[in-house]
Formats: sequence, structure tokens, C-alpha cells
Amino acid sequence: MIQTAKDIFRQINTPAYVIDEAALRRNCEILRDISRRTGCKILLAQKAFSAFRVYPMLAEYLDGTTASGLYEARLGREEFGGEVHVFSPAYKESEIAEIAKLADHIVFNSAGQLMKFKDRCAGKSLGLRLNPECSTQDKAIYDPCAPGSRLGVRLCDLDEGVMPCLDGLHFHTLCEQNSDALEQTLAAFEEKFGKYIPRMKWINFGGGHHITRPDYDRELLVRLINDFKEKYGVQVYLEPGEAVALNAGWLVTEVLDIVHNGLDIAILDASAACHMPDVLEMPYRPPLYLSGETGEKAHTCRLASRTCLAGDIIGDYSFDAPLEVGDRLCFEDMAIYSMVKNNTFNGMPLPDIALLREDGSCEVIKRFGYEDFKERLS
Repeated sequence: MIQTAKDIFRQINTPAYVIDEAALRRNCEILRDISRRTGCKILLAQKAFSAFRVYPMLAEYLDGTTASGLYEARLGREEFGGEVHVFSPAYKESEIAEIAKLADHIVFNSAGQLMKFKDRCAGKSLGLRLNPECSTQDKAIYDPCAPGSRLGVRLCDLDEGVMPCLDGLHFHTLCEQNSDALEQTLAAFEEKFGKYIPRMKWINFGGGHHITRPDYDRELLVRLINDFKEKYGVQVYLEPGEAVALNAGWLVTEVLDIVHNGLDIAILDASAACHMPDVLEMPYRPPLYLSGETGEKAHTCRLASRTCLAGDIIGDYSFDAPLEVGDRLCFEDMAIYSMVKNNTFNGMPLPDIALLREDGSCEVIKRFGYEDFKERLS
């Protein structure tokens, strides 16, 4: 975090998400380099990051967006441009006509839905999501290849009769993973579905590729894509979400009170349950600027929220000096899966959304209030 940003963060209202424009551009330059070296097309997965104010900048580098349903498809079409791809585990009768107007690619999760809606999607590039049954992670909640998964068609369930209806095949098996996991998945995908690939115009490798992470093996990714394209002559798509906005935002919060119960507990105006739900869902301990692990620095403190949920605890952190009421804390990597998943449980206000521009200035681009809480209810 640069000094000008620290000064700004002391002045803004809290809680607030702050999107880092320069970090977004750095990520996009890495992604564009992959695209140029391989000819693959890279799309923003809006389920991870949908801050449309920065879409014009992202559109300089990326080929379009992916959507999980009607609303994301409309947002991508209206605000981003480029290609719009949609995948949903199931489409509603009342929405498919509008989706067909908005989307360029429509990917189905079952042969039943493909055959039901294909005529209403005439003129669109149609795909089918497949399940290569190759798990590369140990968290079932994020594993589309886990036993009993509803996502994608297994080889044993595949009806070859649908192949003439398809332009492409889609798989998405990764979550925050390196290119070695893609290599393993591609081998399983080719083993199971290789005979169908030459019939296709495109193959979508899905998301979960942590391409902009410092230790990500981008040379392996480039080799995998180029080898696949040379072998099959198809267009390859990637649809990262996290990689676009990785380490490109903060959640700034203020210490409201400090209580003690075996250790110091700081009560913040930010909430894990409301403002960063993945902290409880995954679960994980989000990085915090200028802090250490428990016991690493002189003073350890538990960071918790002002909601009434007993488990609304962000984690234990250590600091060089004891925290005091009024201190500002900055959680890192808070652009992804935060704004898109937050909620107003307990009447908690939604954080402001601010944009830290490349020149060091900071603009609040969205402020929420009581009406945003009330209008979600009845």
C-alpha cells in the first residue's frame, strides 16, 4: 500500500471497499500477454468481480464476460461489451428468451436443457458443460468433480446424439489453482472426451486459474494452450474471475471498541458475515496490512464484528502495538467475492465502494444507506 493510499484511507468513511485501479491494470497486462502468446480468448467471470465502473478499463485487455444467469449477462452486455458467455446449472422458461438476445455463447448443464431450449437459442453458439471427474482439490464445496456434483455431464451419462447441436464444450474444475492442476484436468478431459473435441469450434477451460498470482507457472499455461490448439484446431477460452482482480482491493474498517475475554477482542464496523462472507464459508483468514500471525508480533488481538452472530469473527492477528479505538485496519485482497456476495444481515450497512485511481486520488463511486437495506425486504 503506497503512502498516499494510507493517508486517504484514514479519511474515508468506513467500512469501505477500495478498488485499486493500478493493480487491476497490472493483472490485465499479465492476462493480455497470455492471450497474445496463445491466441486464447480471456473473459471476466463476473461472479467474482462485477464492479462495472472499471469495466471500460478491463475491456481494453479482455475479450468479454461470462455470466451465471440473466442479470450478469445483461450487466456484461450493457457495461462491458465484447463477447457475452452464459452458463447456468439450469435456465428458467421465463428468462431464456432474454438470455438468448444478450449472449453470444450459451452453455448448458444437461442434454435435457439443451434439447429443450436449443431452438429458442437459434443463431447462438451452444455448448455443453462436461465433468471430467478429475478432482484436484480437497474442498468439496468448491469441487465440481466431487461425488454427487450437479455440475457437468459425466462420460457415462453423455448422449452422443446431442453432439450435432454443439459448437463447443466447457469444463470448469479449478479453484485458486496453479497450471499443474489444469494439466492434470486436461489429461482427464482428453482421455474421456477427446474423440468429440475435433468436432468443436471452441473449448472453454473454465475459471479458477490463478494466473496473476506471483508463483503461478504461466509458461506451463502457455504451453498447454498452444499444444491443445495445435492438436485440435479449436479456439480456447479462459474465464478467470479472481485472477482479474486478485490483490486489487481493500476493505477499510475502524476499531469501535476493545473488549477482553482471555485475549483482547477488537469490535470492528466491518463484518465477516456481511462484508466478506468467504471468511466464514471457505473458511479462511484474510490478509491484513501491517499485521502478523498469532504471536508473531508483540500484541495479539481477535478481530470481530458488531453483528449479533457469535461466530462473526474474522480471525486472530498480531500487531507491533496494542490496537486502540479509532484505529483503521485494511484487509487486503478484498476486490473479489466481497461486493458480489455481501448482505445486510442484522441491518448492517453495506460498505461504500471507492476507486483508488492510478494517480493516487480516491473517489467514492457508490454509497449505500437505509433504503438499500429496506428495499430488499417487504
